[in-house]
Amino acid sequence: MPTLSVTEAGGRVRLDLGGFAQGEGRSLQEAADELIQRILELAMALRSSGCGASRELCPDLESMNFLHELAEIAAAGGDIRSRVFT
Repeated sequence: MPTLSVTEAGGRVRLDLGGFAQGEGRSLQEAADELIQRILELAMALRSSGCGASRELCPDLESMNFLHELAEIAAAGGDIRSRVFT
């Protein structure tokens, strides 16, 4: 699973998941809600269109596998929060 980091500045909380998805809000809950929404958008886009790679662009396979796993959970009607925040 990609590294989850939490920072706070200027009364705002920011969650960053492996550098590919971020959420920000006035509270940890707001930041988490935004992060989950962005991850779902990425995961479902990956699931619907797939992902091609070239020699010049080496995708982070662990992150891609993680997004694929989250897309499968969401597609089956599950909640990805428990997987993201473990």
